[in-house]
Amino acid sequence: MSERSIERLRKIEEIYRNNVELVSRIRELSKKLLEELKRRKKITKIRIMNFCGTHEWTTVYYGIRSIVPPEIELVAGPGCPVCITPSYYVEKCIELAFEGFRIYTYGDTYRVPTVKRINGVRSLEEAKASGCDVVVVYSFLEAIQHFKNNPKDSIFLGIGFETIAPAYAQMFLNNKVPEKLYFLSVVRLTPPAAEYSIEACKSKLLEVYGEEPAFGVIAPGHVSTITGGEAWSFLSEKYRIPVVVSGFEPVDVLLSICEILRQLLKGEAKTVIEYVRAVTWRGNIYAREIMNRVFDVKKSAWRGIGIIPRSGLYLKDMYERWDAYKQLGIEDLDESKWVKDTPPGCRCGEIMLGLAYPTDCKHFLKSCTPSRPLGPCMVSSEGTCSIWARYGSTILINELAKELGL
Repeated sequence: MSERSIERLRKIEEIYRNNVELVSRIRELSKKLLEELKRRKKITKIRIMNFCGTHEWTTVYYGIRSIVPPEIELVAGPGCPVCITPSYYVEKCIELAFEGFRIYTYGDTYRVPTVKRINGVRSLEEAKASGCDVVVVYSFLEAIQHFKNNPKDSIFLGIGFETIAPAYAQMFLNNKVPEKLYFLSVVRLTPPAAEYSIEACKSKLLEVYGEEPAFGVIAPGHVSTITGGEAWSFLSEKYRIPVVVSGFEPVDVLLSICEILRQLLKGEAKTVIEYVRAVTWRGNIYAREIMNRVFDVKKSAWRGIGIIPRSGLYLKDMYERWDAYKQLGIEDLDESKWVKDTPPGCRCGEIMLGLAYPTDCKHFLKSCTPSRPLGPCMVSSEGTCSIWARYGSTILINELAKELGL
């Protein structure tokens, strides 16, 4: 994190922590709304799911769960692109690295542990330590520039959500991608995963409790700058649940929670934009157009979760000379060849579907830590387990107290 980012974070934290009156007013508002929901609607449990790792970071770092009433359950969905990248694709990159290919990857993906060991290693980081040519980059453009100065058969492991997809597409449209730099697309689309998660949550909770709690969604702000708020409206229409596209400051999240409570009280189910300073209803039309010109939408695999229809982006045929799947014979995953690839006992899949908390996993902060991750959710700064491990001291103390009966 840059000095400028650290200073900005410090100022935001100072504003939030010093503005006791504003936070208290929002907290009181949420309590009043909840009391009215209990009295008028007989609603006693509300589950609100976010779909962005940064929202979960804000929730944990600023102690949002300790501010809202306990009847409001805040859970994280599959909002981390590193966490949901199947082990299979990393394993293939490791195999090709040992065959002499250079692998370009982002820093978080560099550390993602695989299920299978390839030549004795479980990550691209370990592959590099074993002598493979693995280069960590900050962008596809940086990989292209590095390749031009160091030409060699190479693969770019292209992960990410809608936020990064236009940057990939622009490079192909502008004919900036060199020959022999192959693109392995593991780009995923968030709205289909949101629907999948909600379906999984509703069926599981119905099975466990015999009834569904009231439901709400905090939709991702960064993704929505591209997709627009309208990309989430189908959730409100199909499932009759409130959806709020939220910003990332603590007050943004608190206000979004209050809006969900207000809609539940009014019997509404709308998609609204709280993050109006960055998100519009239609989003970035140009960015979506170039994505559609470069990529096809197909079903795709999400680590720990399953195959989700129309949730992945793959290069169109006109760009097949850069397509790692076609040029290097990498078979894509489907239901007949793949199961949810997490280590034994790892509950990352359930955690990403909002069906478990990190503290429910037997490996959490025991055999799985930020310095020695076992599961994918412990690697990225947007992974739920990593966030809880680094910033969730209050949560962990409460859990320990519960276990000890204090």
